[in-house]
Amino acid sequence: MWATGFWTSLSDKLLTILARIRSRNNGSLRKKNHHEEITGQTHLHNQGKAKERPGTAVVVRAGENDSDNNSETEIELREVVKEGHDRAEPNQFELLKVLGQGSFGKVFLVRKIVGADSGTLYAMKVLKKATLKVRDRMRTKMERNILVDVRHPFIVRLHYAFQTEGKLYLILDFLRGGDLFTRLSKEVMFTEEDVKFYLAELALAVDHIHSLGIIYRDLKPENILLDADGHISLTDFGLSKLPLDDQQAYSFCGTVEYMAPEIVNRKGHSFAADWWSFGVLMFEMLTGSLPFQGANRKETMTQILKAKLGMPQFLSQESQSLLRVLFKRNPANRLGAGPEGINEIKKHPFFATIDWDKLLRKEIQPPFKPAVSRADDAFYFDSEFTSKSPKDSPGIPPSANAHELFRGFSFIAPCLLDPEEALTQGTLINKPQPAPTETLTKLPFVKSNSVNDEYDLRDEIGRGSYSICRLCIHRATRIEYAVKVIDKSKRDCQEEVDILLRYGHHTNIVTLRDVYEDEKSVYLVMELMRGGELLDRIRSLKTFSEREASGVMHTVISTVSYLHQHGVVHR
Repeated sequence: MWATGFWTSLSDKLLTILARIRSRNNGSLRKKNHHEEITGQTHLHNQGKAKERPGTAVVVRAGENDSDNNSETEIELREVVKEGHDRAEPNQFELLKVLGQGSFGKVFLVRKIVGADSGTLYAMKVLKKATLKVRDRMRTKMERNILVDVRHPFIVRLHYAFQTEGKLYLILDFLRGGDLFTRLSKEVMFTEEDVKFYLAELALAVDHIHSLGIIYRDLKPENILLDADGHISLTDFGLSKLPLDDQQAYSFCGTVEYMAPEIVNRKGHSFAADWWSFGVLMFEMLTGSLPFQGANRKETMTQILKAKLGMPQFLSQESQSLLRVLFKRNPANRLGAGPEGINEIKKHPFFATIDWDKLLRKEIQPPFKPAVSRADDAFYFDSEFTSKSPKDSPGIPPSANAHELFRGFSFIAPCLLDPEEALTQGTLINKPQPAPTETLTKLPFVKSNSVNDEYDLRDEIGRGSYSICRLCIHRATRIEYAVKVIDKSKRDCQEEVDILLRYGHHTNIVTLRDVYEDEKSVYLVMELMRGGELLDRIRSLKTFSEREASGVMHTVISTVSYLHQHGVVHR
């Protein structure tokens, strides 16, 4: 009995390896690419992913009729460069190699040639504004905003962000080990010990993202890079989603083979979708193949929704057990989605040998260390690109009717600023989560009861770095207002409240109606400005007439002058 089981298991494993090798020789194995959209547009990802894969791994992006399209509002990008401190510019970086290329731009290996970090190697992601569609501009800004606030050992770090008239620049860690897909392609499949290590580091990264209220939505080997020591670094946040509190997202996006069933059927998804993709990644690393993959995209999605998982018998019982609880089609039953969150995954027998504290401190030796002879060695990147002469071609400015204002895009990581400057930047990077601000109840205008007692809070109508703006309806009068919900752990809004109370009677300054406070948030109820943001109007028109522009500027100047007369700087 034992011998029969052994040879059956060995036979299964050999057949899987042979199939993997055969598919690679036939050209059907997934190849690195910048995943195609339905429209065929190539999307530039981080550090060297540019070749198209002939398989069905495509990024499917929701169209204008997407059910949550209205919730994807303009993202306010806060300015992090202190006055008097030089912003980063393209001429501060020496181009060394091309790491990847797509229709939107390129990724270069660069060396900083000025400043405190002179000589440091970075990956420079360059995007052409004119070729970015509206949703891609939004996602570029979303990625920038997320990377500003994320500081984690297993997530790529943003060091600078800046722009020219025609281009956007993101300066990121250079992960010289390449991506996990490259290693997986060369080794066919990993041992369970290798998989356990990579999944454990990835689980900590995903949990950190979730703790910030972000759904990642694009877990796959291409988005997992290896540093010089072999530790992982999660990258590419262009498809990530900030959920609306306890509500769900509905965009149909991601790479098809890694999509959770709830994304495929468009019934709404949340953080649990990432744990399904986590399971797909685990299956692929253990077996060398994908759990659900049809002849085309439609067949693949049908399998994700209905097909029974074929579990290779050569996998250990612990591996099979973890895969089964990750591949629960009901997201509420999926491991990681319960009340204990990440602890459900940490406690699973598959991870029994992992010391999670040591892992977070990078005290566990990675199973593979990239063999690099020099700091600027790009051996693990595609020679099709690294052999090219690095040249940052001039960017064409976006056309007037497609112009996108990337407000406050510039960024310098606080660790690169003087200590005093870094302390004033108001960013989460390199700092522990700040304690909640002192209560506002010392202001007589703050009401002691709950905002929900008097107002019915409705849909999100705007989102900033520290706050969310919602439509709300006064329960007694049924009059509509806007309520700005400010996270107390990120911003002290006492000065803002005081200014609005003092000067809100001005014709062109929004009127503050009520202020509420609870343990986590401050709620500023204000008049609802039905005309929307000036930015939206600028976007919707090809040009402003001089009469319109002068009227707008006259109002802005007179209002700012009024504030200056009373000692208030808007900033």
